[in-house]
Amino acid sequence: MTQDELKALVGQAALPYVVPGELVGVGTGSTVNHFIDALAAIKTTIRGAVSSSVKSTERLLAHGIPVFDAADVTRLAVYVDGADEIDHHGFMIKGGGAALTREKIVADLAERFVCIADESKRVAVLGAFPLPVEVIAMAASQISRHFEKLGGTATLRPGVITDNGHPILDVRGLQITDPLAMEAEINQWPGVVSVGLFARHRASLCLLGTAQGVQTLVF
Repeated sequence: MTQDELKALVGQAALPYVVPGELVGVGTGSTVNHFIDALAAIKTTIRGAVSSSVKSTERLLAHGIPVFDAADVTRLAVYVDGADEIDHHGFMIKGGGAALTREKIVADLAERFVCIADESKRVAVLGAFPLPVEVIAMAASQISRHFEKLGGTATLRPGVITDNGHPILDVRGLQITDPLAMEAEINQWPGVVSVGLFARHRASLCLLGTAQGVQTLVF
């Protein structure tokens, strides 16, 4: 199966985790696009969605799925999103699509985080994928120097401004053996809006697309 076929497989596999009559949290990215397309088939059974990006909102609305503002929602039963990397504890690197801050906001509303990914995203140690960090522009150089002390090299992602109006640093060269501790440290640096380490907001389970079918990993 191609990578795109695997993404479509896990997008469909996430539908049973959508709770009828409720809102569903929806992430961002190519795998989530398949989930949104699959969700259209059951849209009459849900109230609507809370979206983590402008692109996902546009796709949901194009399918006739109502989109609610996260600020008006107090809880979600489930949040469905992809990952750039996921380890054997359910810790993730996210933000390749530049939506990490809004993804964390929506994930924080959810009782359950269902990660959908193809098997290429599963790793033993996080860090091969560059760690995205949304930053206030005036702090980018100082934050880059902080990463140097951790052994990482941070570069601004060219031509990218988030939906919140901020640049993103991509950090290479890290081996993230303690995601919770690193996330906590980075969050304390002045000028960090959000770091693409999803440790505190890790996956509850992962639907992993493989050549043998969908594997369900529970964390």
